[in-house]
Amino acid sequence: HDLSTIHSVASFFVSRVDTEIDKRLEKIGSGQALGLRGKAGVANARLAYAAYQEVFERGGRYTALESAGARVQRPLWASTGVKNPDYSDTLYVTELVAPHTVNTMPEPTIDAVADHGQVKGDTVTGTAAAAQQVFDDLEKVGIDLADVFLVLENEGVEKFVDAWTQLLAETRKQLGSADK
Repeated sequence: HDLSTIHSVASFFVSRVDTEIDKRLEKIGSGQALGLRGKAGVANARLAYAAYQEVFERGGRYTALESAGARVQRPLWASTGVKNPDYSDTLYVTELVAPHTVNTMPEPTIDAVADHGQVKGDTVTGTAAAAQQVFDDLEKVGIDLADVFLVLENEGVEKFVDAWTQLLAETRKQLGSADK
C-alpha cells in the first residue's frame, strides 16, 4: 500500500473543555478556582501537541512509517469559537499556533482574527510544562480531570452519533425523492 496517499487529522475540541471546567470552577467559587477559568482548553491542546511532537517529531515507532512514505497525522483544533464573552474572541486561534496544525474556525472567529487577531508565530511549542501546571492547579482546587474528560467524551460521541443519524435520514430522504 502507498502510505503517502493517506492523510489524517486528530481532532481536539478546545472550547468544550473550558465550558465544562469553567462550570465546575464557578461551583467551587474560590479566588484560586475562578482565576483558572478559560485556561484549560488551551492547556489541553498544548499538552496534546507535546504528545504529537513526541510521537511524530522525535523518532520512535513513527520513523519506520515515515521512511515507508507515511504522512504525519496532524492535530486539528476544533470548537475554536469562544463561548464565554469574557474571553478574547480570538483566544483559541492566537494561543494555538504551531507547525502542522489545522484550526477549524467558525465564520465569526475567522472575521475576528482577520479584524483584530494578533498571530505572532508559534505559541504552542515549548509550553507543555506551563500547560501541565494549569492541569495540576485545576486538580489542586478540586477539579476531577478524569471525570471532565469522560463527560466530554460521552457528549462528543453522542453529538457525532446524532449528526450521523441525521445525515443518514437526510440521505434516505433525498434518495427516496430521487426515485419519484
